[in-house]
Amino acid sequence: MRALVFYEPPRGLTFVADHALPVPSEDQVVVKLHAAALNHRDVWITQGKYPGIVTPVVLGSDGAGSHAGRKVLINPNIQWGDNPRFPSPEYSILGMPVNGTLAEFIAVSPDRLHEQPPHLSDAEAAALPLAGLTAWRALFTKGQLAAGERVLITGIGGGVALLAAQLAVSAGAHVFVTSGHNHKLEAARAIGAAGGVNYREQGWEKSLQRVAGNFDLIIDSAGGEGFQALLKLAAPGGRIVSYGGGQGAVPSFSPQAIFWKQLHIMGTSMGTDQEFAAMLAFVSLHRIKPVIDSIVPLEEAPQAFAKMAAGQQLGKLVIDLLSIP
Repeated sequence: MRALVFYEPPRGLTFVADHALPVPSEDQVVVKLHAAALNHRDVWITQGKYPGIVTPVVLGSDGAGSHAGRKVLINPNIQWGDNPRFPSPEYSILGMPVNGTLAEFIAVSPDRLHEQPPHLSDAEAAALPLAGLTAWRALFTKGQLAAGERVLITGIGGGVALLAAQLAVSAGAHVFVTSGHNHKLEAARAIGAAGGVNYREQGWEKSLQRVAGNFDLIIDSAGGEGFQALLKLAAPGGRIVSYGGGQGAVPSFSPQAIFWKQLHIMGTSMGTDQEFAAMLAFVSLHRIKPVIDSIVPLEEAPQAFAKMAAGQQLGKLVIDLLSIP
């Protein structure tokens, strides 16, 4: 089968035309994949910035395909465990250390398979799992989002942030966003955001506060120096949920900003199987379609990795596993 395999450097990320077919264990089934999608996690693995890297491995956590005559979507969770508050020590995500979705076939446990939402194409369905689950838990489990609240989503343009905006808009929130690119702000408005600001502009936080006021919930993937501005933008009793640190460590700040405003600061990553099912039901009910940057065949996936590493994408980068150039 065709597969994109990550080997030890210097070979690195390599397209393989004749990779061995997966051999399922007694408790697994083989799924024919129609489409997969990239996540920053995949890029970080190729850069050696992810714990517990094992090679060789087929990367990819997001996948949609077919099994036993039905279209399916794969839940990338492996062994979350019984405690919904945090994953078990055995928890992992499809695509590392076990083989993932950037191949024509994959062996998975049948309880990882869900019916593909019928309003989605294969590419749209493949763009949903990891980003949708991360956004859902950040907004609803940790963030306790309610209709009518003001929500700020930082770094719009990536898959999680865009899906968080779509989910929040569908839930009846007033959504504002930040980005370093004006065309990404326009794209956010097109999916229902009320407004946004470019964080590269001087005094962006004051401009945002004049337009939107303070925020009940802030969903952040950046960290870095801008995190202090989020403390100022949060309303009294507000919640800040972090799911990433794209801008690096947060500089020191005074705790008064937290305790005088009674703020809640939380971290999150991925989510439970129950949250995955709830996210799919919500997406189906509101007919949400993930934003897709581009769709390329598997042979061109290394170029998609480079595009994500450079931060040039707007939405999900999807790999078509059916077409052959």
